[in-house]
Amino acid sequence: MRDEVLAWLAPRPAGVYCDATLGYGGHARAVLEASAPDGRLIGLDRDPQAIAAAGEALRPFGARVTLVHAPFSRLRKVLEQAGALPLDGCLVDLGVSSPQLDRAERGFSFRRPGPLDMRMDPTTGETAEQFLGRVDQDELEAVLRDFGEERYAGRIARNIVEARGSDDLKTTGALAALIARSVPRHERHKDPATRTFQALRIAVNGELGELERFLIDAPSCLRPGGRLVVIAFHSLEDRLVKRRLRALAAGQGAPDDPPFKILTKHVVVPTDDERARNPRARSARLRAAERLPS
Repeated sequence: MRDEVLAWLAPRPAGVYCDATLGYGGHARAVLEASAPDGRLIGLDRDPQAIAAAGEALRPFGARVTLVHAPFSRLRKVLEQAGALPLDGCLVDLGVSSPQLDRAERGFSFRRPGPLDMRMDPTTGETAEQFLGRVDQDELEAVLRDFGEERYAGRIARNIVEARGSDDLKTTGALAALIARSVPRHERHKDPATRTFQALRIAVNGELGELERFLIDAPSCLRPGGRLVVIAFHSLEDRLVKRRLRALAAGQGAPDDPPFKILTKHVVVPTDDERARNPRARSARLRAAERLPS
């Protein structure tokens, strides 16, 4: 959603911007081009491979770019250390990047045989295999139901727990096959492992907690007139964003929250052309808001 991001973020020369989920630098490049010749961008990502790749891609912009290996939940601390407060705009794109999905060794995709990892930052935290090896059945069922909206969460959780110690919980392909055996009815055009893999990824990476912390800090990191743009891909994420922006706009946040206005009257979705070009963007939902003078 490059065009939509630029329209709602409205980058301009001399502005200071943050791409808090840098990925491989596509949105960051667009913001730097739109804010030329002297706009500044701070990019965060918890994936060191993404930081390295984006660093190469954004090298032509030189000192206008500062990249930091950090989760977006640490936004304020990173910006303080970079001397980049206040911001004129902040973007967060909550989707998994295509390189993460396409690299089998990262363990995100049930379509590519690989280890059960799923960590956004492979240098820290427990893997999906470790998570499945220690979580109890009730908690696992809740994760699959709440984060994946999986109808057969109970069956899948029970079979996963019973499979501990076997090879069924060591690779993406083996887990996908176990899930397929657990689901009595398969949907057309959707792999039965889709919801479970989504739920496990959210749980392993603490994604909802990361988003909640970001949404607490981000508003006060913007100057008056500064804009916050969030792209969500999951209903739980989008609900958190919508509620937070509505609370800010209604003056119902914390006492020290700045006033905001919501810019996107309705959620913004990809165009038909973009969905045709990039099917992975089909569930994207963009919301934007602007900080008002206090």
